[in-house]
Amino acid sequence: MAITKEKKGEIIEKLASAFKGAASVVFVHFKGLTVGSTSDMRRELKKEGVSYQVAKKTLTKRALDEQKLEGAMPELTGELSLAWGEDLIAPARGVYTFVKKFPENLAILGGIFDGRYMSQSEIEGIARIPTTPVLRGMFVNIINSPIQRFAIALSEIAKTKK
Repeated sequence: MAITKEKKGEIIEKLASAFKGAASVVFVHFKGLTVGSTSDMRRELKKEGVSYQVAKKTLTKRALDEQKLEGAMPELTGELSLAWGEDLIAPARGVYTFVKKFPENLAILGGIFDGRYMSQSEIEGIARIPTTPVLRGMFVNIINSPIQRFAIALSEIAKTKK
């Protein structure tokens, strides 16, 4: 059944307002993903404050034309869905975890990051950035490492002096 002009206008308006409020957007190609897997993905993304919606490419392009974004829009092929949120990294990281689970059904096409179009490889690079608690743990480990090695060296010296 065809979508009426009024409905298309509503969809474009919804997407445009979502893009304005989002810090980052990820363009996702999906094909053959089961309803259960899609529901799981939506649930997990929602926990991270990420919205996920299937959208028509033409309506998405119209909504994106209203935005003032730098760079070139990545090519949007196949079925398109969008993930966006107020956190810069959460949409990319959330989608990327499911791309690893379902590599034959999901693929990142590119996205928008901080007001600029990004390619697939750039978005995947952003998705690989660890979470804040993990980064803090890595930082503490870096600070702790020299102290720990110094303590081990002193312990070994003390053993040889006995």
